[in-house]
Amino acid sequence: MAKGKRERRILAVTGVAALVAVGLNLLISAVKAHMQGRRRKRDVPGLNVLVNLSATEIHKLTDQIIARSKEVHDLVASVPLEKVSYMNTISPLAELEAYQFPMVQSCVFHRMVFTSNDIQKASMEAERRLDLHFSACRKREDVYRVIKAFADRGEWLGYEAKRYTQCLVEEFERNGVCLNPSKKNELESLGKQIEELSFQYIQNLKMDNSFLLLSEAELAGMPLQFIEILEKMEDGRVKVFLKSSNVTPILEHCKIRSTRRLIAVAYGQRCGKENLDILENLVQLRHKYARLLGFSNYAEFALQSRMVRTSEKVFQFLEDLSESLSDLAMEELNVLKDLKIKVDGDSHFGMEDLLYYMRRAEEQHLDLDSGEVKQYFPVNLVLSGILKFFQDLFGLKFQEIKDVEVWHETVCLFSVTDVSSSELLGYFYLDIFSREGKYAHTCVLALQNGSLSSSGMRQIPVALLISQCLKQTDDNPVLLRFSEVVTLFHEFTHVVHHMCMRATFSRFSGLQVDADFIEIPSKLLENWCYQSISLKMMSGFYQDITKSVTTNMCTSLRRKRDLFSGLKLKQEILLCLMDQFIYSSENVNMLELLKHLHPKIMLGIPLLEGTNPASSFPQIAIGSEATCYSSIWSEAIAADIFASNFQEDLLNQHAGLQFRNKVLAPGGAKESLEILSDYLGREPTVRSFIESKTKNSL
Repeated sequence: MAKGKRERRILAVTGVAALVAVGLNLLISAVKAHMQGRRRKRDVPGLNVLVNLSATEIHKLTDQIIARSKEVHDLVASVPLEKVSYMNTISPLAELEAYQFPMVQSCVFHRMVFTSNDIQKASMEAERRLDLHFSACRKREDVYRVIKAFADRGEWLGYEAKRYTQCLVEEFERNGVCLNPSKKNELESLGKQIEELSFQYIQNLKMDNSFLLLSEAELAGMPLQFIEILEKMEDGRVKVFLKSSNVTPILEHCKIRSTRRLIAVAYGQRCGKENLDILENLVQLRHKYARLLGFSNYAEFALQSRMVRTSEKVFQFLEDLSESLSDLAMEELNVLKDLKIKVDGDSHFGMEDLLYYMRRAEEQHLDLDSGEVKQYFPVNLVLSGILKFFQDLFGLKFQEIKDVEVWHETVCLFSVTDVSSSELLGYFYLDIFSREGKYAHTCVLALQNGSLSSSGMRQIPVALLISQCLKQTDDNPVLLRFSEVVTLFHEFTHVVHHMCMRATFSRFSGLQVDADFIEIPSKLLENWCYQSISLKMMSGFYQDITKSVTTNMCTSLRRKRDLFSGLKLKQEILLCLMDQFIYSSENVNMLELLKHLHPKIMLGIPLLEGTNPASSFPQIAIGSEATCYSSIWSEAIAADIFASNFQEDLLNQHAGLQFRNKVLAPGGAKESLEILSDYLGREPTVRSFIESKTKNSL
């Protein structure tokens, strides 16, 4: 027994990293060998993701992942503090993350692609167990002490290793590892309460089935097909549920102002007092949670590792942007007010009028038929155009790999290589056609992160793009709405970002970069969806694909995007400011705050009486609390990059390669602001963003 312990201690000091690499490679090989008996598909070099596991295999692999993870953490924890080194402390954890990430994703991604009830349930259970395990790992004091001992020595092998070590220390500390037992229990209790209340807030909105009964006369102006799908009552009225799929069309099309107001008020009152009480409790609990960890408020905790860093900077960004957009927004509002006077002779303008008159003005200013536009975007042509665009701009080559293991016959696998060197950069799966039970939205998952092992072997990235395009029926091609084209283009940028990352550590690869930074490349590339030269690459009339969208159509699509952008941004800024106020201050009266902010930001338009968007704005409750600003922030920086480096030459491959190598390649290995400043030669500004909006005024 004594000898075994002594050997274990020696191993912990000298060879942990090597053991981790060998052990995890054996784990991957063992699982693959177990699956070989039933598969005769082509093997893909460097692809460690297991894409077609049975429910039993998911359970077994989950057990193996947890066991291996515990073993490595135990080994690191056993290193004597006076013997800590990079190779026995940091490297084993880095190797563990790199090698286990594709194994973890092999277990959990199945729940999103749905191949059977049993597999989906196994995948969801695996995710639950793995989340619990990794959460426990991040709270281990014994592991933290060893990491902190190494960090305190200040012995670094390089910038990225130092950054990785600092991230580990910060992660443990944000999970309360430095607190005394009573405060740890309090933190744990607060976390559970926050989770329960967040879930209840969302459930209240999901389960809300409130509705209004309206006559067809009260719905004058609504398309006939909209009326026909509504449930009819015995008295002839129809039941209108207060869901966005009903509310938005009514606010856009209904001619009866009293109906629009009725709908807008009722929609703004959903889950009113109940969710407002929950949100108030959530805010207070989050403030307590942050203070236990040494932060003055929750916003300070949420912003610690983001590019923007402080609430003061968020407020400055939002308030400066709001002020800069005021003249444009007022010009737009005056156009809507003038139109309202012409239509109904009434100059009073409320929030219930905004979408309706925007729609009327759009019809006057644009000659654009969305049904006609759709005929130019067959899904296969859009995909081939997207691939060609990214190949040309970033010097990449995409090639489909046939006869490989996939989870559904409609799924495709592509390799990505660098054109100049022929180096294999990674792989991505496309799973874009709709199936029952599959995840309903377009998104990208990292299945395997790029990384460089201590032995010098590079693990290549693997991504999955999920969408829900309709399947082709008969000889009719699948046509995409233009908004779907933009979404697909946006998400494919995430795929390319993942493929181009060259970080050493798995933690800095994939989609695990600064949350203020991750959307910037996709927001930037969206600009090409409104340029004739790139739109023509991915369009063609479905009956004659040689006929791409017209230049006039491209111009109209761009104008539609920019119409009333000042007012639309003002609405976003309003909610972002509210979010930042409640999470950076104590005991904020949310209703009074909104009553004050609304007319100030929305140019005198008051909050609809009796409504409170805080009760039906889920981002504030869960997911984006204290960080709602981030979407506008990303868009503003993307506008700066576009204007500075691409606007004058849209298909300049030199500029594309510079962006690929300087912005996409580092991943999270460098500070986001440092990456952008190095690329631009200065810190990014919002000037180009504001100019792009104001130059398109009506």
